[in-house]
Amino acid sequence: MKKIFLFLLFITIAVQIFAQTGSIRGRVYDASTNEPLPFTNLIIYGESKIGSVSDLDGNFIFASIKPGFVRLQVTSVGYEDRITEEFQVINNKEAFIDIPMTPLVVQLQGVVVKASPFMKNDESPLSMQTLGISEIERNPGGNRDISKVVQVLPGVGATPFGFRNDLIVRGGGPSENRFYLDDIEIPYLNHFSTQGASGGPVGILNVDFVREVNFYSGAFPADRGNAMSSVLEFKQKEGNREKLKFRATVGASDLGLTLDGPMGEKTNFIFSVRRSYLQLLFTLLELPFLPTYNDYQFKIKHDFDKKNQLSILSVGALDKSSLNTGIKDPTDDQQYLLGYLPVNEQWSYAIGAVYKHFGEHGFHTLVLSRNMLNNYAYKYEDNDEDDPAKKLLDLTSQEIENKLRYEKNMTVSGYKVNYGAGVEYAKYNNETFQKVFIANEQQIRDNSSSMDLFKYGLFGQVSRGFARERLTLSFGLRMDGSSYSKEMSNPMEQISPRLSASYGITKQFILNFNTGRYHQLPPYTMLGHRDNEGTLVNKDLGMKYIYVDQVVGGVEYRPNDDARLTVEGFYKHYSDYPFSVADSVSMASKGADFGVYGDEAVTSNSKGRTYGLEIYFRDTDIAGFNILASYTLVRSEFTNSKNAYIPSAWDNKHLFNITVLRQFGKSWNAGIKWRYAGGAPFTPADLDRSSLIEAWEVNNRAILNYDLYNTQRLSQFHQLDVRVDKEFFYKKWSLSLYLDVQNVYNFKAETAPDYTNTDANGIPVINPTDPTRYILREINSDTGTVLPTVGIIVEL
Repeated sequence: MKKIFLFLLFITIAVQIFAQTGSIRGRVYDASTNEPLPFTNLIIYGESKIGSVSDLDGNFIFASIKPGFVRLQVTSVGYEDRITEEFQVINNKEAFIDIPMTPLVVQLQGVVVKASPFMKNDESPLSMQTLGISEIERNPGGNRDISKVVQVLPGVGATPFGFRNDLIVRGGGPSENRFYLDDIEIPYLNHFSTQGASGGPVGILNVDFVREVNFYSGAFPADRGNAMSSVLEFKQKEGNREKLKFRATVGASDLGLTLDGPMGEKTNFIFSVRRSYLQLLFTLLELPFLPTYNDYQFKIKHDFDKKNQLSILSVGALDKSSLNTGIKDPTDDQQYLLGYLPVNEQWSYAIGAVYKHFGEHGFHTLVLSRNMLNNYAYKYEDNDEDDPAKKLLDLTSQEIENKLRYEKNMTVSGYKVNYGAGVEYAKYNNETFQKVFIANEQQIRDNSSSMDLFKYGLFGQVSRGFARERLTLSFGLRMDGSSYSKEMSNPMEQISPRLSASYGITKQFILNFNTGRYHQLPPYTMLGHRDNEGTLVNKDLGMKYIYVDQVVGGVEYRPNDDARLTVEGFYKHYSDYPFSVADSVSMASKGADFGVYGDEAVTSNSKGRTYGLEIYFRDTDIAGFNILASYTLVRSEFTNSKNAYIPSAWDNKHLFNITVLRQFGKSWNAGIKWRYAGGAPFTPADLDRSSLIEAWEVNNRAILNYDLYNTQRLSQFHQLDVRVDKEFFYKKWSLSLYLDVQNVYNFKAETAPDYTNTDANGIPVINPTDPTRYILREINSDTGTVLPTVGIIVEL
């Protein structure tokens, strides 16, 4: 692999000609009215000698700009100064950017408010971080996967070992997060998603579309509902308005093609498709599972006139994971995985339209969308699909949502106001045949479920600055309801107030605070769970909305324009959390495995608490280094059947991440990332029950001992990733190469013990003194290896 990389490098250097430059074109306008802002001053951030001024229509242009990632610093009389998000300049092509400017609510004579590259808003003055496109593209170990990149942020934990993208935020579970793509909610962010929770091994979104990511770990705005741990907002690029552009990528696991360009004078588009090559690679490596994923993504933007805009966008995936049953002489771990993993086929899509109308004092937003997930899985004993009697699992499940949301944003007498309403029609279908081992005997789940419901919500938020803008207050209120049951139908039972405050002690020190209550509807898998008689079990058990009360406080220090240090303490208290009837544990610790989360009987009587401290340091220029560092002290506990608090699966205690990026001369870039996580709790196996032949026949793996739930801990986890990038710019095209190496020092991570019922030759061993049982043998389950990746990106 090293020889291949060096060969490509030699060839490109041999044919490289001379340095090329690009250009920037864009428009500056009032964010509330969309009116152009003439005579606005713009400079390349960090390059004060390179500037431009907008014309009467708000248009501007920069010429002869060196290729790379840049920001613009923008100033206009009567408006807040602004530093834009990052965007990339390519040789001999124009980069387009629209820049909305926020009017100054109060004109302060003699007071200069400087722009900052660190975004902050009145509704969420803390617990909100922003990632730029260069940090996503060049994140070591991230492999251009947004789901992995956000794991460097404060408060964010993750399942280690690199094969899952579950988002664990401030001790909450992976089902507590929500994702928005240009104002359209998308329910799933990963391929091979865990139904009901959203985690998976590979992200769906293509980085080629992304301009910026805003991550909220608390202080959620009122217009973002149904979340208890985090909200991720993805802002997408628009298509090139000058000419058609083409980008081809070869990444760690897939091939991708992206097109963008004009579709007329007022319309532009961007479109991509990707396909993985993992099935071929895993076959050569003789891995027991063979995943293949495909996805598409597009966005079309049309400007009817200065007052009316329409965006249409969609993202979808088609995934299949089959079993590599042709392995000769499989090892213990290969046999173990082949024994219990099902064949899984899954497809999903989200499509929607966002219409904006700008008025004199604000703008209206209307969002119409639809999303669907189809999940199919099956499993046969000994993977013998020709014998119907050996069927262990046959699952087909669908989730469909149709959504309509209206919002109004305006400024009235110095108050920033946002209000709106939303309604959804959702449908859930499920057909399940499954052999299970419950109450020390084999049982069969054989049922079908069809359920539909309406969801509705109202929201509003008001913000204003006081004391010459040193103090900012924001109050929001949200109400949600559902037609699922009488316990959920009244929105007055699900009122979610929130209050934020920010006070500038000096220009450098800022105190921030937020408190709020946030409600979330349980997943459709829980709502639609039926027994063999067709009864909606959880409806009869009185399932409720889950809610969490949060308090967050902290201080922010900005020593200069490029640096930021935040310290935040948080406390979250959960109520009415689903509690598993079969296992007698809170559902909060589940959801970080493949398959389906929540399709079981639950009661809404579990409580939880998470609390901790976060320290986040960010400096975009320390002697040329871009540094992101975060430390999180976190405890996560939920109640058991005796109403006592015990650690959840996310109780790592300590999380630390540091990423260092550096740009060198001649378009070389390099970066390192080191992450550490304290040992996570785990539940030991119940070897007595697991050894029963009847139990092993249907599970093919050990049963957990829930009487000892999360009483043991794994050892700590840490990993070093390194990445090197090199870009080449030619007259009509550009080439980017990167070498990414994960787990450089080959750390072996401890996992919970696995067991097999076979001997070293793969033959099941029956206990000679008890023919109803197998003799179980522990197998090595530690994981971790050096993983190098070469990537190629060609842009025309």
